[in-house]
Amino acid sequence: MDVKTAIKFMLISTFAFACMNATVKYLININAYQIVFFRSIGTLVFTFTYLIKNKIPILGNKRKLLIIRGLVGVTSMTLFFMSIKYLSVGTAVSLRYLAPIFAAVFAIFFLKEKIKPWQWVFFFMAFLGVLILKGFDTELDSYGLILILLSAVFSGLVYVTIRKIGTSNHPVVIVNYFMVIAAIVGGILSIKYWITPSALQTMMLLSLGIFGYFGQVYMTKAFQIASTNQVAPLKYIEVIFTVLFGVFLFAEVYTLFSLLGMALIIFGLVLNTVYKKN
Repeated sequence: MDVKTAIKFMLISTFAFACMNATVKYLININAYQIVFFRSIGTLVFTFTYLIKNKIPILGNKRKLLIIRGLVGVTSMTLFFMSIKYLSVGTAVSLRYLAPIFAAVFAIFFLKEKIKPWQWVFFFMAFLGVLILKGFDTELDSYGLILILLSAVFSGLVYVTIRKIGTSNHPVVIVNYFMVIAAIVGGILSIKYWITPSALQTMMLLSLGIFGYFGQVYMTKAFQIASTNQVAPLKYIEVIFTVLFGVFLFAEVYTLFSLLGMALIIFGLVLNTVYKKN
């Protein structure tokens, strides 16, 4: 077990995801469907290459579940990209991380799992963070808040669907299904709202898939060489990187209450992760 290497991989992963978030914020004038399309195309280059090179069956097993995972995933991703137009990028990422709470609730009904009393305490702490954000951050857009909370709900469904899929498919097969469906859905929906991007915008749109792919790969590597309990809490470093990008690249202003709300969300979820694994 190489904890130091795992930490390094998680730092690379969270930084890659933060770069993707910042790029989406920069592309605020491009519609969300178009961003989904380019985000998917950029990743598909890597996933198809990997599957073909390693002779892994592309269609996989449990195909209905793979399609469902793709549909709920693209819904969550689209809502997230839409929310960034209305929220500061750090706030959007923080609120998206409420997904494990919704996943835990869905797991009660679909996986027959139970939530222990202490987990409810940690979940309440996270939602208290949301209430502080909404109640004291006067800049928080209500429409953006609805979009990101819906994104977190669908992201929670993604977790449950992946649990149902289990280990019957290679992880890249699952990601590939997600990206294929996202490319189709994003491509069709973006036709009506298509904006021809400049050369720079095209490069940035395609970079989304690269950032997303390497973020996922290095996160997977980290989980493979160290225990989940040691690695999982580190994924929330993405919020720190993203907030810094927001401040220095987009001159976003975070009040003391907004930072407190974000901190409560992350702290509650980290405690839940550690408690659950122990």
